[in-house]
Amino acid sequence: MREVVIISGKGGTGKTSLTGAFAHLAAKKVICDLDVDAPDLHLLLRPAHQREEEFWSGYEAKIDPELCERCGTCAAMCRFGAIHENDSGFRVDPLRCEGCKVCVAFCPADAIEFPQKHCGNWYVSSTRMGPMVHAQLFPGEENSGRLVMVLKQQARELAESRDLDLVLCDGAPGIGCPVISSLSGTDLAVAVTEPTPSGRHDLERVADLCRHFKVGFAVIINKCDLNPEESKRIEAFCRDKDYPVLASLPHDRIVTEAMVQTLVVTELPESEFSRELGRAWEQIEALLGR
Repeated sequence: MREVVIISGKGGTGKTSLTGAFAHLAAKKVICDLDVDAPDLHLLLRPAHQREEEFWSGYEAKIDPELCERCGTCAAMCRFGAIHENDSGFRVDPLRCEGCKVCVAFCPADAIEFPQKHCGNWYVSSTRMGPMVHAQLFPGEENSGRLVMVLKQQARELAESRDLDLVLCDGAPGIGCPVISSLSGTDLAVAVTEPTPSGRHDLERVADLCRHFKVGFAVIINKCDLNPEESKRIEAFCRDKDYPVLASLPHDRIVTEAMVQTLVVTELPESEFSRELGRAWEQIEALLGR
């Protein structure tokens, strides 16, 4: 089984639109959306949920008002300002609680519980392009890296059970914890970048991350004609580091037209843009050895 993750050093590069097109072009695959904080691949693929599971991770302090003696020890010791007093006693602000358990350990009345948190949900769904594994964290919740690992494991198990040989992942932007988790066990990371100074800088950062974890790395330059000079700088960087540039895609209204219809570009009538994506996917398959 092979696994490819489409990533980007920053949001807004067109990563998800290209992932959707590759999902249309790829055969025998499971699609996996690893951007659990702000997923949007489902907007293009319109998945129908077949399985829904709760994601529980981390802990949160809760004060039992019947046991609380209102001594104020918990509020005094909380470094995050998460405990406040009101007319009915002390309460924990869940948005500020970091789950450090100091209040639990020092409460003289043992009035503070420490239950695990329901942070979001994950799904196994069907789409017009094949099975899909995806999730949604609740706003402000953490442990996205752990949820990414859950999704990757579920996607691999689903691929094995259905005799599919590819897991195609839409990764999170940036270089943080969910991206690091996305790269675990991956055969190839394809970075989508745009020709701006910030785009080039973010590409260099994500390339360093992949090199550190010894993950294969390739690049797609999107909207390359918006800044030809910056595109040349990105191409020079890739040549210097021996990173293949799979495609240099122009800015094209066809991407917006597809999004408005909740389709991917390759589902529209054939165009030079979609043909270029097809050539890029052929190179990805060659790099994967499929």
